[in-house]
Amino acid sequence: MDDTDIQILDCLQNDATQAVSEIAKRVGLSTSPCWNRIQRLEAAGVIRSRVALLDPAALNVGVTAFVSIRTSNHNATWFEKFSTAVSSAPEVVEFYRMSGDVDYLLRVVVPDIRTYDEFYKRLIEQVDLQDVSSSFAMEEIKYTTALPLDYVVTDQSPKRAGAV
Repeated sequence: MDDTDIQILDCLQNDATQAVSEIAKRVGLSTSPCWNRIQRLEAAGVIRSRVALLDPAALNVGVTAFVSIRTSNHNATWFEKFSTAVSSAPEVVEFYRMSGDVDYLLRVVVPDIRTYDEFYKRLIEQVDLQDVSSSFAMEEIKYTTALPLDYVVTDQSPKRAGAV
């Protein structure tokens, strides 16, 4: 990966609907080499997908809950059941295994508290949990899907001391 690839990624993660010709112009390439680089970045898994970001409030899912889950079960059978239950719930938009006091963290989007409670009841019916704690976002201060590109190691990056 080089600086041009990073510029292409910056263009795409800010607006994936841009024409390749526009991206090429911004990064100083002709269209074909730019398209080839995009294809290579996709094949390498650097670009996982290109999506549309939707407005939750416009779709009546304006309530965001962060759900912290602790469990005393840490075996594969329990995790498979838990993972299936969580992954099949359309309200869950993010799902993480954590370090520290919380075992799992979910980001859940719903229209209202009543609907969240229905989600919660379905979840605890399907799997045994030790503790579930929910916090509701009062205001979204920052939200982005754009990853910081300042840390990408490129072919043109200076070698760091001790780097392999």
